Amino acid sequence: MTIEEQVRAAQRGDDQAFYGLIHAERQRLFRIACTYLKNEEDAVEAIQETTYRAYLKLGKLREPRFFHTWLIRILIHYCLDERKRRRRMLPVDEVPERLSREVDLAGRIGLGMEIDNLKPKLRHVILLKYYEDMTLSEISRLLEKPEGTVKTWLHQALKQLRAACGGEGGEEHA
Repeated sequence: MTIEEQVRAAQRGDDQAFYGLIHAERQRLFRIACTYLKNEEDAVEAIQETTYRAYLKLGKLREPRFFHTWLIRILIHYCLDERKRRRRMLPVDEVPERLSREVDLAGRIGLGMEIDNLKPKLRHVILLKYYEDMTLSEISRLLEKPEGTVKTWLHQALKQLRAACGGEGGEEHA
């Protein structure tokens, strides 16, 4: 059964189809929630709330092929709302290896804090690109922004991170 068929079945009331869709994405949802909320318990709660919201709104999903993007968007919105509600931000305690291969532990913690200090739109792009290994076109669809805008935000974020971490933030690399 394709994803589109599963989504259509779930929209018709097939709870097993909905469960299958959520079950297939559970690890990815958990990683994203942990990235935003920095706490496993909060991440599990975020997934529960996301599942609930998705179940209630499933009938409004127009394009079944975009189910996964739609589900991740619900999760990210919940995580952002939760962070605003708490009015506190914890530093990232672990930076993906791809983003900082040669940075020592103190540098990694500092980089994580710098990522937390980025503007939300820039932070989203960094987290989705380097923590979730999403392509720019996937990020573009998820954030509902043109791919060129996402590329610009990524460039700005990396430039700010280089500058904050003592790199060559102001210079262009050929």
